[in-house]
Amino acid sequence: MGEQRDRMVSGKLYQDSDDELVAERKQCQRLLDRFNATSADDDALRSELLTELLGSFGTGSWIMPRFQCDYGSLISIGTNSFLNYDTILLDCAPISIGDDVSIGPRVQLLTALHPVDDHEARRQRWESAAPISIGNNVWLGGGVIVCPGVRIGDNAVVGAGSVVTRDVPSRVLAVGNPCRVLRELP
Repeated sequence: MGEQRDRMVSGKLYQDSDDELVAERKQCQRLLDRFNATSADDDALRSELLTELLGSFGTGSWIMPRFQCDYGSLISIGTNSFLNYDTILLDCAPISIGDDVSIGPRVQLLTALHPVDDHEARRQRWESAAPISIGNNVWLGGGVIVCPGVRIGDNAVVGAGSVVTRDVPSRVLAVGNPCRVLRELP
């Protein structure tokens, strides 16, 4: 790994214009182009492409096209999980999705961070990233946005259109912008 990739994966400020990172993103995009162009009956090819693209892809899991990510290699998906149409996973840091997870259409898991107070660093295109972790048997409704560094516990349900800016505990129903816990689940 090069210096900028090391910095990215460790959560430090890095520059995404680094040649190695650009090359990795282009390779990812080539695989995504192939995946997103598959026909409705091409389940075997889709699975093969996702296995090549992702860090790990569990048995019985599937993703509907159109799917987008930055690198793919920093994404792990457990068994029997489903990602619906138009899912975006910005994986500048690891994204971990557990077993039996259901992710609705147009959900975004966003690990990228940009300097807020340091205008010059932002102008020079420095950024950082924080990992996202989704537990087992989680349901994210359509259009949910999960922000960098968030952990969602097992058996949680996040309502459609929610913006998750902080951790969600296990066994709760959480909704809104910003997302808040409404009640515990059995």
